[in-house]
Amino acid sequence: MINDLLRYSFLQNAVAGILLASLACGIIGTVIMEKRLVMMSGGIAHTAFGGIGMGYFFNIEPIIGALVFSVLAALGISTIGRKIKTNADILIGMCWSLGMALGILFIAFTPGYPPDMTSYLFGDILTVSGADLKLITILDIIIVGVVFAYYIQFKAYLFDEEFAAILGLPVVYLEYALYVLIALTAVILIRVVGIILILALLTVPPSIAKQFSFNLRNIMFISTFLGIIFSLLGLWISYRLHIPSGATIIITSIFVYVLVSLFNKVKSKNQSAA
Repeated sequence: MINDLLRYSFLQNAVAGILLASLACGIIGTVIMEKRLVMMSGGIAHTAFGGIGMGYFFNIEPIIGALVFSVLAALGISTIGRKIKTNADILIGMCWSLGMALGILFIAFTPGYPPDMTSYLFGDILTVSGADLKLITILDIIIVGVVFAYYIQFKAYLFDEEFAAILGLPVVYLEYALYVLIALTAVILIRVVGIILILALLTVPPSIAKQFSFNLRNIMFISTFLGIIFSLLGLWISYRLHIPSGATIIITSIFVYVLVSLFNKVKSKNQSAA
Protein backbone atom coordinates (compact mmCIF):
# COMPACT_ATOMS: atom_id res chain seq x y z
CA MET A 1 0.00 0.00 0.00
CA ILE A 2 2.99 2.33 0.56
CA ASN A 3 3.80 2.29 -3.15
CA ASP A 4 0.17 2.99 -4.01
CA LEU A 5 0.15 5.84 -1.49
CA LEU A 6 3.00 7.50 -3.33
CA ARG A 7 1.30 7.01 -6.69
CA TYR A 8 -2.37 7.75 -6.13
CA SER A 9 -3.72 11.11 -5.00
CA PHE A 10 -6.96 9.62 -3.64
CA LEU A 11 -4.94 7.62 -1.08
CA GLN A 12 -2.94 10.72 -0.16
CA ASN A 13 -6.21 12.61 0.35
CA ALA A 14 -7.51 9.72 2.48
CA VAL A 15 -4.49 9.78 4.79
CA ALA A 16 -4.60 13.57 5.08
CA GLY A 17 -8.33 13.37 5.83
CA ILE A 18 -7.66 10.80 8.57
CA LEU A 19 -5.03 13.00 10.23
CA LEU A 20 -7.25 16.08 10.17
CA ALA A 21 -10.42 14.28 11.24
CA SER A 22 -8.65 12.49 14.10
CA LEU A 23 -7.49 15.82 15.50
CA ALA A 24 -11.04 17.17 15.76
CA CYS A 25 -12.39 13.81 16.87
CA GLY A 26 -9.85 13.41 19.66
CA ILE A 27 -10.56 16.84 21.11
CA ILE A 28 -14.35 16.97 20.77
CA GLY A 29 -14.79 13.26 21.49
CA THR A 30 -13.12 13.79 24.86
CA VAL A 31 -15.38 16.74 25.63
CA ILE A 32 -18.46 14.74 24.62
CA MET A 33 -17.50 11.88 26.92
CA GLU A 34 -16.81 14.15 29.88
CA LYS A 35 -20.05 16.13 29.42
CA ARG A 36 -22.08 13.01 28.52
CA LEU A 37 -23.30 14.42 25.23
CA VAL A 38 -23.04 11.22 23.19
CA MET A 39 -26.71 11.17 22.13
CA MET A 40 -26.60 14.90 21.46
CA SER A 41 -23.75 14.28 19.03
CA GLY A 42 -25.72 11.52 17.34
CA GLY A 43 -28.74 13.78 16.97
CA ILE A 44 -26.70 16.57 15.42
CA ALA A 45 -24.92 14.14 13.09
CA HIS A 46 -28.16 12.62 11.82
CA THR A 47 -29.69 16.06 11.35
CA ALA A 48 -26.88 16.71 8.86
CA PHE A 49 -28.56 14.24 6.49
CA GLY A 50 -31.24 16.84 5.85
CA GLY A 51 -28.55 19.28 4.76
CA ILE A 52 -27.02 16.72 2.44
CA GLY A 53 -30.39 16.17 0.78
CA MET A 54 -30.89 19.93 0.55
CA GLY A 55 -27.50 20.24 -1.13
CA TYR A 56 -28.50 17.81 -3.86
CA PHE A 57 -31.90 19.48 -4.31
CA PHE A 58 -30.46 22.99 -4.70
CA ASN A 59 -27.39 21.76 -6.58
CA ILE A 60 -24.86 22.94 -3.99
CA GLU A 61 -22.08 21.03 -2.23
CA PRO A 62 -23.87 18.52 0.05
CA ILE A 63 -21.30 18.91 2.84
CA ILE A 64 -22.02 22.66 2.96
CA GLY A 65 -25.69 21.82 3.38
CA ALA A 66 -24.78 19.36 6.14
CA LEU A 67 -22.75 22.06 7.88
CA VAL A 68 -25.65 24.52 7.81
CA PHE A 69 -28.17 21.97 9.12
CA SER A 70 -25.83 20.70 11.84
CA VAL A 71 -25.01 24.15 13.20
CA LEU A 72 -28.67 25.22 13.14
CA ALA A 73 -29.69 22.00 14.90
CA ALA A 74 -27.00 22.50 17.56
CA LEU A 75 -28.07 26.08 18.27
CA GLY A 76 -31.74 25.14 18.11
CA ILE A 77 -31.44 22.27 20.59
CA SER A 78 -29.52 24.42 23.05
CA THR A 79 -31.85 27.42 22.75
CA ILE A 80 -35.14 25.50 22.91
CA GLY A 81 -33.86 23.33 25.75
CA ARG A 82 -33.05 26.39 27.85
CA LYS A 83 -36.19 28.40 27.07
CA ILE A 84 -38.79 25.63 27.30
CA LYS A 85 -36.99 23.57 29.95
CA THR A 86 -37.97 20.36 28.17
CA ASN A 87 -36.13 17.05 28.24
CA ALA A 88 -33.07 17.31 25.99
CA ASP A 89 -33.54 13.71 24.83
CA ILE A 90 -36.92 14.63 23.35
CA LEU A 91 -35.42 17.48 21.34
CA ILE A 92 -32.53 15.29 20.21
CA GLY A 93 -34.92 12.55 19.09
CA MET A 94 -37.07 15.01 17.13
CA CYS A 95 -34.08 16.66 15.43
CA TRP A 96 -32.61 13.24 14.70
CA SER A 97 -35.80 12.06 12.96
CA LEU A 98 -36.59 15.41 11.33
CA GLY A 99 -33.16 15.69 9.76
CA MET A 100 -33.33 12.19 8.28
CA ALA A 101 -36.90 12.76 7.06
CA LEU A 102 -36.05 16.08 5.39
CA GLY A 103 -33.04 14.49 3.73
CA ILE A 104 -35.22 11.74 2.28
CA LEU A 105 -37.77 14.27 1.00
CA PHE A 106 -35.15 16.53 -0.57
CA ILE A 107 -33.60 13.56 -2.35
CA ALA A 108 -37.02 12.35 -3.50
CA PHE A 109 -37.78 15.77 -5.02
CA THR A 110 -34.35 16.13 -6.66
CA PRO A 111 -34.71 15.92 -10.47
CA GLY A 112 -33.12 12.98 -12.25
CA TYR A 113 -31.84 9.76 -10.78
CA PRO A 114 -31.55 9.68 -6.99
CA PRO A 115 -27.92 10.09 -5.82
CA ASP A 116 -26.06 7.31 -4.05
CA MET A 117 -26.04 8.22 -0.35
CA THR A 118 -23.96 5.26 0.81
CA SER A 119 -20.73 7.23 1.32
CA TYR A 120 -22.54 9.85 3.42
CA LEU A 121 -24.32 7.27 5.55
CA PHE A 122 -21.48 4.78 6.05
CA GLY A 123 -18.40 6.77 5.04
CA ASP A 124 -15.81 6.26 2.34
CA ILE A 125 -12.49 7.89 3.15
CA LEU A 126 -11.22 7.08 -0.35
CA THR A 127 -13.68 9.58 -1.85
CA VAL A 128 -12.26 12.57 0.05
CA SER A 129 -11.37 15.31 -2.45
CA GLY A 130 -9.04 18.28 -2.33
CA ALA A 131 -12.05 20.55 -1.69
CA ASP A 132 -13.09 18.32 1.23
CA LEU A 133 -9.61 18.62 2.72
CA LYS A 134 -9.73 22.40 2.53
CA LEU A 135 -13.08 22.48 4.32
CA ILE A 136 -11.90 19.98 6.96
CA THR A 137 -8.74 22.03 7.53
CA ILE A 138 -10.77 25.21 8.09
CA LEU A 139 -13.10 23.43 10.51
CA ASP A 140 -10.12 21.90 12.32
CA ILE A 141 -8.53 25.32 12.79
CA ILE A 142 -11.79 26.66 14.24
CA ILE A 143 -12.21 23.70 16.62
CA VAL A 144 -8.62 23.64 17.87
CA GLY A 145 -8.44 27.42 18.11
CA VAL A 146 -11.65 27.80 20.13
CA VAL A 147 -10.97 24.87 22.49
CA PHE A 148 -7.43 25.88 23.38
CA ALA A 149 -8.15 29.61 23.49
CA TYR A 150 -10.86 28.96 26.09
CA TYR A 151 -9.47 25.74 27.54
CA ILE A 152 -9.71 26.82 31.20
CA GLN A 153 -13.30 28.05 30.78
CA PHE A 154 -14.34 24.86 28.98
CA LYS A 155 -12.66 22.72 31.63
CA ALA A 156 -14.58 24.47 34.41
CA TYR A 157 -17.83 24.17 32.44
CA LEU A 158 -17.31 20.46 31.79
CA PHE A 159 -16.66 19.42 35.37
CA ASP A 160 -19.05 21.71 37.26
CA GLU A 161 -21.44 23.89 35.28
CA GLU A 162 -23.06 25.47 38.34
CA PHE A 163 -19.73 26.37 39.91
CA ALA A 164 -18.60 27.85 36.59
CA ALA A 165 -21.70 30.07 36.59
CA ILE A 166 -20.97 31.18 40.17
CA LEU A 167 -17.46 32.16 39.06
CA GLY A 168 -19.06 34.43 36.47
CA LEU A 169 -18.19 32.36 33.39
CA PRO A 170 -20.56 32.77 30.41
CA VAL A 171 -22.03 29.28 30.74
CA VAL A 172 -24.74 29.82 28.12
CA TYR A 173 -22.25 30.96 25.49
CA LEU A 174 -19.89 28.13 26.37
CA GLU A 175 -22.74 25.69 25.77
CA TYR A 176 -23.56 27.30 22.42
CA ALA A 177 -19.89 27.16 21.43
CA LEU A 178 -19.58 23.52 22.49
CA TYR A 179 -22.67 22.43 20.54
CA VAL A 180 -21.46 24.24 17.43
CA LEU A 181 -18.05 22.57 17.75
CA ILE A 182 -19.81 19.21 17.99
CA ALA A 183 -21.69 20.07 14.79
CA LEU A 184 -18.45 20.98 12.99
CA THR A 185 -16.81 17.74 14.11
CA ALA A 186 -19.80 15.69 12.95
CA VAL A 187 -19.53 17.24 9.49
CA ILE A 188 -15.81 16.40 9.35
CA LEU A 189 -16.44 12.77 10.30
CA ILE A 190 -19.19 12.28 7.72
CA ARG A 191 -16.51 11.91 5.03
CA VAL A 192 -14.53 9.43 7.14
CA VAL A 193 -17.03 7.02 8.71
CA GLY A 194 -20.44 8.34 7.66
CA ILE A 195 -23.44 9.61 9.60
CA ILE A 196 -24.46 6.21 10.95
CA LEU A 197 -21.06 5.37 12.44
CA ILE A 198 -19.95 8.77 13.78
CA LEU A 199 -20.80 8.02 17.41
CA ALA A 200 -18.36 5.12 17.62
CA LEU A 201 -15.35 7.09 16.41
CA LEU A 202 -16.24 9.95 18.76
CA THR A 203 -16.51 7.71 21.82
CA VAL A 204 -14.15 4.73 21.42
CA PRO A 205 -10.76 6.56 21.41
CA PRO A 206 -11.62 8.70 24.49
CA SER A 207 -12.98 5.63 26.26
CA ILE A 208 -9.66 3.86 25.78
CA ALA A 209 -7.67 6.99 26.66
CA LYS A 210 -9.54 7.38 29.96
CA GLN A 211 -8.24 3.97 31.01
CA PHE A 212 -4.71 5.38 30.99
CA SER A 213 -5.13 8.99 32.15
CA PHE A 214 -7.49 11.25 34.07
CA ASN A 215 -5.94 14.49 32.80
CA LEU A 216 -8.25 16.18 30.26
CA ARG A 217 -5.44 17.44 28.03
CA ASN A 218 -3.72 14.05 28.03
CA ILE A 219 -6.95 12.29 27.17
CA MET A 220 -7.36 14.61 24.17
CA PHE A 221 -3.84 13.86 22.93
CA ILE A 222 -4.17 10.10 23.45
CA SER A 223 -7.60 10.08 21.78
CA THR A 224 -6.23 11.92 18.76
CA PHE A 225 -3.34 9.47 18.47
CA LEU A 226 -5.65 6.46 18.80
CA GLY A 227 -8.03 7.91 16.21
CA ILE A 228 -5.15 8.18 13.74
CA ILE A 229 -3.98 4.62 14.44
CA PHE A 230 -7.48 3.11 14.17
CA SER A 231 -8.31 5.02 11.00
CA LEU A 232 -5.02 4.20 9.26
CA LEU A 233 -5.28 0.55 10.25
CA GLY A 234 -8.91 0.40 9.14
CA LEU A 235 -8.02 2.09 5.85
CA TRP A 236 -5.21 -0.40 5.22
CA ILE A 237 -7.45 -3.41 5.99
CA SER A 238 -10.30 -2.10 3.85
CA TYR A 239 -7.93 -1.31 0.97
CA ARG A 240 -6.36 -4.76 1.06
CA LEU A 241 -9.64 -6.66 1.42
CA HIS A 242 -11.75 -4.32 -0.75
CA ILE A 243 -14.35 -3.75 1.95
CA PRO A 244 -16.03 -0.50 3.15
CA SER A 245 -13.53 1.73 4.94
CA GLY A 246 -15.92 3.39 7.41
CA ALA A 247 -17.22 0.11 8.80
CA THR A 248 -13.71 -1.34 8.95
CA ILE A 249 -12.40 1.62 10.95
CA ILE A 250 -15.21 1.28 13.49
CA ILE A 251 -14.86 -2.49 13.85
CA THR A 252 -11.11 -2.10 14.34
CA SER A 253 -11.63 0.59 16.99
CA ILE A 254 -14.15 -1.43 18.98
CA PHE A 255 -12.06 -4.60 18.73
CA VAL A 256 -9.08 -2.76 20.24
CA TYR A 257 -11.33 -1.25 22.93
CA VAL A 258 -12.50 -4.73 23.97
CA LEU A 259 -8.91 -6.04 24.07
CA VAL A 260 -7.65 -3.10 26.14
CA SER A 261 -10.59 -3.33 28.56
CA LEU A 262 -10.09 -7.07 29.05
CA PHE A 263 -6.35 -6.60 29.54
CA ASN A 264 -6.88 -3.91 32.18
CA LYS A 265 -9.50 -6.02 33.93
CA VAL A 266 -7.17 -9.03 34.11
CA LYS A 267 -4.32 -6.80 35.22
CA SER A 268 -6.48 -5.29 37.98
CA LYS A 269 -7.51 -8.75 39.20
CA ASN A 270 -3.90 -9.91 39.29
CA GLN A 271 -2.85 -6.84 41.28
CA SER A 272 -5.71 -7.39 43.74
CA ALA A 273 -4.77 -11.05 44.17
CA ALA A 274 -1.15 -10.12 44.79
